[in-house]
Amino acid sequence: MAPPFGALRIRARRRPLKSLFGLGVVVLLTATGAPDAFAAPPSAAAVVEQRVYVESTVDSDHDGRPDRIALDIARPSGTGRYPVVFEHSPYRTGIGTVPMHPVNVDRLPQEGLFGTTSNGRPDGTVRTASPNLAGWLDDYFVPRGYAVVLGHSIGTGASEGCPTSGDQQEALAGKAVVDWLNGRARGVDSAGRAVTASWSDGNVGMTGISYNGALPNMVATTGVPGLRTIVPIAAPSNWYDYYRANGLVVAPGGYQGEDADVLAKAVVTRTGCADEIATLTRSQDRVTGDYNAFWDERNYTRQAGQVKASVFVMHGQSDWNVKGTHYSQWWEALRRNNVPRKIWLHRGGHSAPARSDYQSTLLRWFDYWLKGTDNGIMREPTAEVEHTDGWRKLADWPDPAGGPTTLHLTTTSATAPGRLAPSAAPGVAQSFDDQGRTRAAAQLVARPDAADPNRLVYRSDPLTTASRLSGITTVSLRMAVENRDDANVTALLVDYGPVGSTAAPVIVTRGWIDPQNRDSIGTGGKVVRGQEYDLRFPMEPRDYVFAAGRRIGLVVVSTDYDYTLRPSGGTRLRLAPGSSVTVPLAT
Repeated sequence: MAPPFGALRIRARRRPLKSLFGLGVVVLLTATGAPDAFAAPPSAAAVVEQRVYVESTVDSDHDGRPDRIALDIARPSGTGRYPVVFEHSPYRTGIGTVPMHPVNVDRLPQEGLFGTTSNGRPDGTVRTASPNLAGWLDDYFVPRGYAVVLGHSIGTGASEGCPTSGDQQEALAGKAVVDWLNGRARGVDSAGRAVTASWSDGNVGMTGISYNGALPNMVATTGVPGLRTIVPIAAPSNWYDYYRANGLVVAPGGYQGEDADVLAKAVVTRTGCADEIATLTRSQDRVTGDYNAFWDERNYTRQAGQVKASVFVMHGQSDWNVKGTHYSQWWEALRRNNVPRKIWLHRGGHSAPARSDYQSTLLRWFDYWLKGTDNGIMREPTAEVEHTDGWRKLADWPDPAGGPTTLHLTTTSATAPGRLAPSAAPGVAQSFDDQGRTRAAAQLVARPDAADPNRLVYRSDPLTTASRLSGITTVSLRMAVENRDDANVTALLVDYGPVGSTAAPVIVTRGWIDPQNRDSIGTGGKVVRGQEYDLRFPMEPRDYVFAAGRRIGLVVVSTDYDYTLRPSGGTRLRLAPGSSVTVPLAT
C-alpha cells in the first residue's frame, strides 16, 4: 500500500508488493513476481490515487455533526466504471500501547455479587504497538480491473468520530461507504469540494483479516444494496465470544486483560473520546461476565437474516485470538438464512490461509460475484478443511458424515486418573485444588497416567482406527465448588499417546463456564458451597484427526492461565459421577 494519499494524482508506478507472502515486486507497466503463479497482471493501466471523506449517518463523538469516513482509493485511470474491493480498518495508523485490565485477582469479581469482596491488581501486561496488515490489495486487484478502497473506521486513522468496538455505529459508518460508491451518500475532498464515485459500477466486495474482517460481517448485516459479497478472514462474529465465554471473562489468545475498551484506546487517533470509551468500560461489565445489551448489539449472528451478500469464510484451526466459535456460529447463521457461502478452514493461526491459490481464488470469487464471470467457483465443494496430509473437500461443515459420540467420565478411585468409556458406570467423586495462577494448561495436561492434585484427567482406550473430530464438542459436568462462592471451570480436550508415550500431549480444543451461568449466559445465580450443579457447555469447534493408537483425553481444571481471570490458588472443586463429553466424530 502506498503512503497516505493526498490530492488526486495519476501515475504509473513501480513499488514493492507487500503481500501476505512477501512476494517479489509488482511493476504496473511491466510486472514480475506477481502473486500465486507469478504471472504478470493482465493489464497495466496507469493508476489514480485519491483521498475522499464520506459523510456517514452516525455521530459517534457526539459533536453534533455526522462523522466523516476517510477513504484511500486506488483505481484504473480513464472513464471506465469498475467493481470495488473494499477493506475497512481501524489499524491504518497502527495500534498504540495501552495498559490491560488486571487478571490476577484475590477472588473472582463475580463472587462479590453474593456478598463477598474482590480485589484486583494490575499484572503489568500491555498491548504493544504492531504494524497494520500488509497492503497488497491495490497492487493485485487494480491491474485486474478493480478499484480498491481502503477505509479508516470511525475514530481511527484520518476518520472523524470515536471507535466503538464493533457496534452498529461502526456498521453504519461502513455502510455509508458502500452508499457513496452507489451514489447515495455525500463525499468531499480535503478542501470540502464534492466528490462522486463516478468510476464505481456499484458492485462492492469487502474483505479483511481480524477486525478488518469483522467490519465486512457487520456491514453485511445492514443489508446495504450494492454489497454483493464479503470475505471475512479470522473475523469475529459475536464480540461476547471474543471477550467472554459462558459467563466468564475470557481473553483473546495472547492478550490477557484486553477488553472492548482497551481495544478502542489502542486504535483511537482523535481527542475527545474519553467519555465514549468510559461508556464502553461501564457497559462491557467485567464483573458478572453476563451477556447483556452491550454484547447483543455486537452479535452479528442474530442479524444474519439481513445479509444480502454472499460470504466466503476463511479461518485458522489454530486461531486462539479470534476463536473458532466465531466462524462456526456465523457459518450456521448463514446456513439458516440460505446465504450463498463457502468456507476454508486452514491449519494456521490468526492469518489468511498459506496456500498458493489464496489470492487467485479470492480473485475468482470477486470475479464471479462482482463481475458476473461464470468461472465455476460456486460449483466447487462448499467446504475445504486442511489437515496434516493436505486439504479435504467436503459438501459442508461440519462434515455431514460425522455424528455425536458420547464418552462417559468414569473412575473407581478418588485420586487416580479415570477413563472415557462408551457406557456409563457407577463411580466415585473426585476433587482437585485450583492452582491455575501458577500452572498453565500445558503443564496440567502432562503425565495423564499419574494423579495430579490440580486437575482431573480421563482417557479413552487407544483408538483402533483414526477418528476425525468435525464440529463442536460438548461437555456435561456435574460439579460443586466446595470452599468459595464461585470458580472458573475449564475443560480441555487432549490428544494423548498410548500408555508410556513420551510425546507431548496436544490440546485440541477447550471450553469455559462460570457455574453462576449454568442456566443462562445472560443471568447468573448464586453458587452454594458444596452443592452439585449440572454444567453443560460447548468447547471451541475443531476439525482434527486423532490417529490410530492415540487416546482421546478430557482434562478438567479451574483457572486457565492464558485465558481466564486468575484468582489466588486453593479453590477446591468436586466432580461427581454422571459427567460426560460428546465428541462429533467422523471417519
